[in-house]
Amino acid sequence: MSMPVSAPSTMLAHVLAVDDDPTIREVMVDYLAQHDFRVTAVADGRAMQAVLAQDVVDLVVLDLKLQAEDGMALARRLREESAIPIIMVTGRREEADRVMGLELGADDYLTKPFSPRELLARIRAVLRRRRPEMQQGRPEGIRAYRFDGWELNLNTRRLLNPDRQTVALSNGEFSLLVVLLGAPNRILSRDQLLDMSRLHSDDVYNRSVNTQILRLRRKLETSAANPTYIRTERGAGYMFGVPVEIVY
Repeated sequence: MSMPVSAPSTMLAHVLAVDDDPTIREVMVDYLAQHDFRVTAVADGRAMQAVLAQDVVDLVVLDLKLQAEDGMALARRLREESAIPIIMVTGRREEADRVMGLELGADDYLTKPFSPRELLARIRAVLRRRRPEMQQGRPEGIRAYRFDGWELNLNTRRLLNPDRQTVALSNGEFSLLVVLLGAPNRILSRDQLLDMSRLHSDDVYNRSVNTQILRLRRKLETSAANPTYIRTERGAGYMFGVPVEIVY
């Protein structure tokens, strides 16, 4: 497995590029980093999953024709597990491949050879379209999240406990919980939680996140002092620490 190539880590939008051509990986990292993106470039599906498991990714650029793997299968798995936007890349020009990729849930499609400038434009366009959904914690097509017997319905904004009783949530609590459930087992900084859940209107700076986390723990956890679900990662932020099922 090839080691990932990364641009400097910042709070910029994070693009994960999956391509087995090292030259293309380097070009994407260098060019996108020059245009205010954080970029991680890897060569295969295993490395892709490792990045997704430990970091927040805003968009994936995925080559369909990897040497040892089926990029279409990777795209299918990615779409089943998350709502992260996908731009598919391939050297094949057949219409069937483009159609299949889009039907799997890809947000856009590029055919090699392409210019870095065109890739940049398409990335910006996809993120522009998806940003309102992601900031509200409402990935397109997802109706509910389930975890450990709990269920959060995104359409009704209703939280049910394992006994199927409704647990009331404020708007801020709901927005923050949706963001956490959308990125299980990933550390989210306070700044990321503020931006993605739009808690700015409830309070200012990071204090609003701390307040909402405390209130959510009181409603979810058996012991708010020893939380199972919303864990504090000292110096980094918070992480939702149990598996989450997505209901489409």
